Amino acid sequence: MTDTVLITGATRGIGLSTAHHLSDQGFRVLGIGRSAPDTEFPGELFLADLADIAATQSVMDAILARFEVDCVVNNVGLNIVEPLGDVQLDSLARVLDLNLRVSVQVAQAALEGMKSRKYGRIINLSSRGALGRAGRTSYGAAKAGIIGMTRTWALELAPYQITANAVSPGPTETEMFKRNNLEGPGAEERRQEFLSGIPLGRFAQPDEVAFAIGFLLDRRASFVTGQLLHVCGGSSLVSSAI
Repeated sequence: MTDTVLITGATRGIGLSTAHHLSDQGFRVLGIGRSAPDTEFPGELFLADLADIAATQSVMDAILARFEVDCVVNNVGLNIVEPLGDVQLDSLARVLDLNLRVSVQVAQAALEGMKSRKYGRIINLSSRGALGRAGRTSYGAAKAGIIGMTRTWALELAPYQITANAVSPGPTETEMFKRNNLEGPGAEERRQEFLSGIPLGRFAQPDEVAFAIGFLLDRRASFVTGQLLHVCGGSSLVSSAI
């Protein structure tokens, strides 16, 4: 049996690595991205700006008109680094919207089919940042919200044999992470600060997070629901300063 998985934010970083990993594992891969990746996408790609509610609904309608979606990976997200005194309310709204509203809207669209088939997998991407980091008021709130939302869905959807889990990456070498943390003045100092808080002493690679997502999507992981899987090199065990 070939399961169909839909990945948001599928053309960069963790999303693209997940698409390649799941394709290698035999999934039919559907992706949503704002722009095409620099390399070939291992499945069918739909271009849409998920920051737009109407565009999100339109692309989901187009996907569900052609495919039965068995699994959803809510990967798209946004991080705007601002200390509390500088948080712009429009920035707060954008971060919460892209991390939370999109996850709800995409899952809602796929839910009817999952319920009718009495099967489904939903993976939501949280972050080590949910435990706290300076400058992450918006992002920390959004990613902590993902965890609460995931646990709620696990309870609601269990009667339909639909599982919901969250994956929480630690510092991962993606474009967004590098842009927010490892560029500009003081970049090397910040790099060493991050590494000092990771017991394994290195950053994660996107394919390592993809492997964890693949585990939770596997049909043999059918008794795992409502869980948060840290992929963080041990950083969730130590100081929240990172």
